[in-house]
Amino acid sequence: MSTNGSILLQRAIYIFICGAFLFLSIFFGYRFVLPDGSETVAMTVGVSDRLPDRRVDLRPSDFDSAAYYRPILEYNLFRPLGWTPPVAREPYRLMGTILPRDANTPAKAILESNSGNQTFIVSVGDRLDDATEVVEIRPKQVVLSTDGEKRTLRLRRVF
Repeated sequence: MSTNGSILLQRAIYIFICGAFLFLSIFFGYRFVLPDGSETVAMTVGVSDRLPDRRVDLRPSDFDSAAYYRPILEYNLFRPLGWTPPVAREPYRLMGTILPRDANTPAKAILESNSGNQTFIVSVGDRLDDATEVVEIRPKQVVLSTDGEKRTLRLRRVF
């Protein structure tokens, strides 16, 4: 070992020893020299007329078990690492829109079902199923409402 290395090693040992002495002095100072604060103080406790009566209700509150267990069900412990929930697919696909040329003809849209391969020609206010209704038809897009939640279908550029 070189002389610089041995000097650094000696200094490190001295710093370690000084740190140990500092720790021991703090430990014994708090343990034996300082008072422990175990003195007893006599106090009388009574009810004051000026203070409001504060009581704590210890009855159990209403417990919403569905909200409590929802994170456990959504983020299952036994799913593989890196699992992501499946992306919800749109059940309908816009195939085209037919816009009116005069005020008497309503706008129409051609929609295709992804599950049953059914084709629907609909106008505003028509129902596709029990929960889905056509709200608005614009050029190259249709607005559908399912249980009050609106979503827009757009015409794909390439079929």
